[in-house]
Order: sequence, then structure tokens, then C-alpha cells
Amino acid sequence: MPPAPTPESKIPHTVPSSAPLPRILCLHGGGVNATIFEAQSRSLIRHLQHSFRLVWVDAPFFCDPHSDVIHVYGSYAPFRRWLRWLPEHPEIDAESCIEEIGYAIRTGMEDDDRAGATGEWVGLMGFSQGAKLSASLLLEQQAREDKAKREGSADIGVGPIGVSGLNWRFGVLLAGRAPLSNLNPAVMKSSALVSAKDISEGFQFCSEVDDEAKLREKTIHVHGMADPGLHLHRKLLDDYCEEGTTTLVEWEGAHRIPLKSKDVNKVMEAIYDVAEKMDVKVTRTV
Repeated sequence: MPPAPTPESKIPHTVPSSAPLPRILCLHGGGVNATIFEAQSRSLIRHLQHSFRLVWVDAPFFCDPHSDVIHVYGSYAPFRRWLRWLPEHPEIDAESCIEEIGYAIRTGMEDDDRAGATGEWVGLMGFSQGAKLSASLLLEQQAREDKAKREGSADIGVGPIGVSGLNWRFGVLLAGRAPLSNLNPAVMKSSALVSAKDISEGFQFCSEVDDEAKLREKTIHVHGMADPGLHLHRKLLDDYCEEGTTTLVEWEGAHRIPLKSKDVNKVMEAIYDVAEKMDVKVTRTV
């Protein structure tokens, strides 16, 4: 029997100019940097670049490289982090940490504007600690929206990034784990959130996550079935996200970003579905 024909790729041969495309802010994990995250995401980029402009931002704090990347990316220093996860990471107060995170992201966004990009900021995509931060930024936006609604105001104010008019529509959370970080302690008081100054490893979870800490924005959760942190990824999905707002993609991998077509295609289908539901036009490549 002859072998089955290879399905023809739906990826267009020509990559469009990204300047006018809707933009996704890409946040790397802890112990890596934006350059490494971009390299690790190469299979996703082949698809995403036809619908979105991807903007890769470096975290503000330096740290040792993550053990998972030393072999391949050991020469890609400096390595960075958004939040503390080890006791040896220098202590910092929550206000300063949030300010530094906001400044780093705002600088990356403004640099992209200066590079000629004009598309609307529509989504966040993060891996590991970057996924935690992406979900936390969505929750912070939601908290300001809820506060404005309670006060009968149409103005939700400006969040920690310091850019007015942002409206994140969805988040792509690659191996994102609970708990979420409190990026606006003046508005959010939930004990289910970890302070930006604290180490989240060993966090004492509440028996129940209250509504203030529960994310209702659209999120896509990508879980590797061999990831040692899978129980915390599932906790983020099940406990910290409102039922009916999430899309789950599971694949047979460890703590890394999918590379093989059969895994990447599932992630892309989920992203396209959610983006279209949020009125973002996409060019489907799968």
C-alpha cells in the first residue's frame, strides 16, 4: 500500500508586513530572556506571523539561567526574571517590583511603536513565569473594569504598564501555574493572590479562590502531560479561571514549548478560535 500523501500546508508562502497587524505581547519565563523565548517559539511563529505582530519583551531583573536552557542557550546571557521564585533572589517591595515590570513592558511596547507598528494590542502570550504574569495582567485589567463598573464610571484608568487605552482580549498561557500575582494591591485584596514581592513557590493556597482572584478574560492553556508542574498548571485553569472562559490544549511533552506540527496545530486552532470570538481577524494556517 502506498504511503498516505502528506497534507498540503495551509501556511501562506509570503509573510505579510507586520506593521499594521494586531499585536501580541510575548513574555518569557524565568531564567531565560526574550531572545530565547522567541527561538523556542519558532514553530508557533511560522503560523502566528501571518495574523499577528509578535513583540518580545525582556524582564527587568537579572538571575541565573534556568537549568533547562543551559545546554542549548547557555551563551545567550544575560538571563532574566519577572518575579522571585528562589530565596536567593533579592528582596524587593511590591510597589517597586510592579513598577519595574511595568516599565520594562512599556519600554518594549513604545520601542515597537517607534519601529513603525500601528496594530492594536490584543493579546498576551507567556511561557511558565511569563504565563503567570500574562494571566496576572489580564486579572489586573479585569479588576479595574470591575471597580469602574461599581463606581458607575466608564474610565477604567491605567494599569501597571502605564499605557492608556489597553484592552487585552485574550491570553495564551504556555505552562502557566498558580497562584496569580497581585499587580494592583490598591484595588485587589484577595488572599488567593501572591504579592509581587513574595516567592510563589510554597504558596499557601486558600481553600477557595474568591471572585476577585478568578479570571474571566479568555485564556488558552497549553499543558504538557510530562511537565512536573502540571498540578499547578491545572490549578490555574480549574481554580483561578472562570468556567466557560478557558480553552485547554494538552500535549505529550515536558516543560517546554511545542515544536512538532501535530502539537503546534492544536495550539494554533485554539488561538484562532478564541481570537475570532474576540473579534480579531486571523489568517488560518491549520
